[in-house]
Amino acid sequence: MKVANHFLAVMIGAACCASGAQPARADAPAATAVAPAERDGSHDFDFNFGLWKTQIKRRVHPLASSEETIELNGTVSVRKVWSGRAALEEIETDGPKGHWEGMSLFLYNPGAHQWSQTFIGSKSGAFGGGGMIGGFKEGHGELYASDTLDGRAILVRGVWSDITTKTHRYQESYSADGGRTWEIELTADKTKLADSVPPQQLRLKADHDGSHDFDFDIGEWQTHSKRLMHPLSGANDWAETDGIANVTPVWGGKANLAEFKADGSAGPMELIALRIYNPTTKQWSINFAHPQGGTLGSVPGVGQMQDGRLTFYDQEPINGKATLVRFSIWGITADTAQSEQAFSSDGGKTWETNWINQYKRVSP
Repeated sequence: MKVANHFLAVMIGAACCASGAQPARADAPAATAVAPAERDGSHDFDFNFGLWKTQIKRRVHPLASSEETIELNGTVSVRKVWSGRAALEEIETDGPKGHWEGMSLFLYNPGAHQWSQTFIGSKSGAFGGGGMIGGFKEGHGELYASDTLDGRAILVRGVWSDITTKTHRYQESYSADGGRTWEIELTADKTKLADSVPPQQLRLKADHDGSHDFDFDIGEWQTHSKRLMHPLSGANDWAETDGIANVTPVWGGKANLAEFKADGSAGPMELIALRIYNPTTKQWSINFAHPQGGTLGSVPGVGQMQDGRLTFYDQEPINGKATLVRFSIWGITADTAQSEQAFSSDGGKTWETNWINQYKRVSP
């Protein structure tokens, strides 16, 4: 599990004398004022929690002269993650082209006072773009992202408006001219059906295609972890933590969300891991996030089950140097499992293990 460090910069500006005030003495200290604290928006999406009926109208050919649209109808379920500082949204609809499922993970960045939304469709098994980022003002939310459409760079804007306790609207617009003009491509009107989302159940399959390799992990686990504090430095300073991991299914088991919370000699730690099955490649991807970051990791680990061992690889900069990352889960029984993370700075010739986790089931 990769954890990045994020720092909050505090800006302090000089204060100006009020009109009519006496001039300051030359030997007096300069007056300063602390900039007003930014609004805490960590619960801006609370209105979205629950089960919703949705009616979606979207353009078939975005940014084209065609006005052809299609309509989809279905449900949207949104549940809390990290006590509301994050949210997992699942969409199921039916339309002219059949059944469609999508999922968004919303994460709040307490340093930037912004939200991110990362979206994925169940048929692709891969995230599109880097996600939208933005915030709320006076009950109106706007998140933005850059993307491509038919090879052309565009901007994407998501807007949440007309928010009441029982209804709200989401609209997605594209701009091909740097934001000077916008064209609405999708409108979703939502009506609340229930304030809470019923727990998901695994939809087991007789044919094993890899999409249920993580079924063993669903439930609550006690964790004991050892973490190397300074990887690839030659140091041998390990810290130990104990905690809890809760794993819940998404899309009936084709994806799942693991919430990890622990404490120990190196201080408290919280993480989430989103695991998603790609039906085309028949592989899994794992993305990590932590509360201070506010975004889902842009570089997923990708891998698959082989001989009872799930192993995932990716490459990312560690201490400024391109490094291979390996994350493995094995020793799987009904009530136990273990995992470890390792880094390689020589192209996989040698590996240094830096995180060892042992799991013991608390409940199924």
